Amino acid sequence: MLLPARPLLGRGKDTARGGRGKGRPRPRGSGARAGGRSRSLALGTEGCSTLRVPDPAPLADAVFARLEEVTAPDRVERTPATLEAYARDACPLGHLAFAAGADPPWRRPQAVVWPTSVAEVQEIVRVCRAAGVPLVPWGAGSGVCGGTLAVRGGVALDLKRLDRLVEIEPCAQLVTVEPGLNLQLLEDALGRAGFTLGHFPSSITCSTIGGALAARGAGQLSTRYGKVEDMVVGLSVVLPDGTLVRTPVVPRAATGPDWNQVFVGSEGTLGIIVGATLRLWRRPEVRLFRSYAFGSLSAGLAAVREGLQRGARPAAVRLYDPLDTLLVARAGDASPAPLPSAELPPDPPLGRSWPHSVSTWGGLRELLSGLLPELGRRGKAALLRRPEQLNALVDRLPGTSLLILTFEGEERLAAAEEEVFAEVCARLGAEDRGPEPAERWWRNRIAVSFKQSEVYALGAFVDTMEVATTWDRLEALHDAVRGALARHALVMAHFSHAYPEGCSMYFTFAAARGEPAEALERYRAAWRDAQAAVVSCGGAVSHHHGVGLLKAEGLRRSHGALHGVLSALKRTLDPENILNPGKLGLP
Repeated sequence: MLLPARPLLGRGKDTARGGRGKGRPRPRGSGARAGGRSRSLALGTEGCSTLRVPDPAPLADAVFARLEEVTAPDRVERTPATLEAYARDACPLGHLAFAAGADPPWRRPQAVVWPTSVAEVQEIVRVCRAAGVPLVPWGAGSGVCGGTLAVRGGVALDLKRLDRLVEIEPCAQLVTVEPGLNLQLLEDALGRAGFTLGHFPSSITCSTIGGALAARGAGQLSTRYGKVEDMVVGLSVVLPDGTLVRTPVVPRAATGPDWNQVFVGSEGTLGIIVGATLRLWRRPEVRLFRSYAFGSLSAGLAAVREGLQRGARPAAVRLYDPLDTLLVARAGDASPAPLPSAELPPDPPLGRSWPHSVSTWGGLRELLSGLLPELGRRGKAALLRRPEQLNALVDRLPGTSLLILTFEGEERLAAAEEEVFAEVCARLGAEDRGPEPAERWWRNRIAVSFKQSEVYALGAFVDTMEVATTWDRLEALHDAVRGALARHALVMAHFSHAYPEGCSMYFTFAAARGEPAEALERYRAAWRDAQAAVVSCGGAVSHHHGVGLLKAEGLRRSHGALHGVLSALKRTLDPENILNPGKLGLP
């Protein structure tokens, strides 16, 4: 069974936290496949299509006994239901593989352990190292790239019980936390003390600070507050031999490499983050909202770039491409005007014609946002099985792109930054849409993390890909990645996490599943082609979701010779390859 995280502050007794309890018999089945034979994969991604994953040998009872000695009998679990729950994260690849009955490039863990102290983490690492058993750190399991999947079985180290807010230091505006602390609970506690971390991912209610640090994550307000690596002042890390190291808590230093940045984003491959000291901001006095509509995507990008390069720092910056603009627009914005061409794309499948309403912009919005209720579930799924036809409709959209901005902090400063963008947007011919579109986005900003099930219920899959590059290459990268994805799925994008030198692009793509094996191949092909496009354009294959298994080959190709440096560091710190093997393109 999955054990719930404990409350934010204070420690209760183990028996109050869920679990089997010391008075109940402990199951002895390991849940692992017997033997150690190697199986070729029927499933892979760009990063692991040629990988052969051996079935792990059964875990010795002596290892379980030692883990129970280190923790407690009710904090080591190996029931099949629990192990299956830890065999997937939020990556759609796992769901598609399960539906297809495919042999994936990972295995179920053979045990799950819940430490409650740093000392326990150290000893668990030593036990696993001595036994040659892989150890995979776990936060909330909300990652979307397979970063917590057990490539070689082993032990899942669930850190959610290390969830203390240790200290708020108001003078230096610092907070020290344990890695299992839920991000929303952290932000709530900081707000009561008059501070904010500024880290607001859409998964804020179902993710941990340790997971954010391991994946080098970003929140929706990163243009003002930075990505999570910008918030780190000090770390406590358990190395692969069980040694605990702490980096100095100083604002800046010229003392060789920055060890904080070595471990942030390492996805648990180089060490296990067991504590972090993070910089805080004062809770903002005001939050201002503003929205603009541009006649083209290029004009919107130019406005964002100029506003940032003039020194303004909005909290949120989101520029939607024409399709995303259409879907987020108010119903009243959907024009009844006819499409610019009297000729629609070829008729959809099932021998039906495009509904008459699609001949207007309002009808097109209805089609793309609800896929027309009149088509029925079968018709909707059929449309998504032919994404090239939907993308042909998208190409007929007007060039309008909606820009959403929020500004916060001290009232005078926020107002001044808002005025900078107002001047820039007016000069570039934007229509001022007022605060309402931005306010509506703010009210619904975390809903996207809970929408996947609706798409899967339609018989489709959906995923996202976030990449980044400099302003001079941004549109070329957008066109290349959209073109690569459009061969396989309906595609839309928005631009966010913007900086003076460049910006991130966030692609959403969806297609009908069809036969499970067909869906799996379509999904793999979409990722393969899109990641290749990113590498060819010199972009970052991931901006804030991390790498995991999904982007491993893209990372290796984009790093080039530098990936050898990462491999050498891994071999030095973890010669037995115990910590989270198979991630970041490493063995």
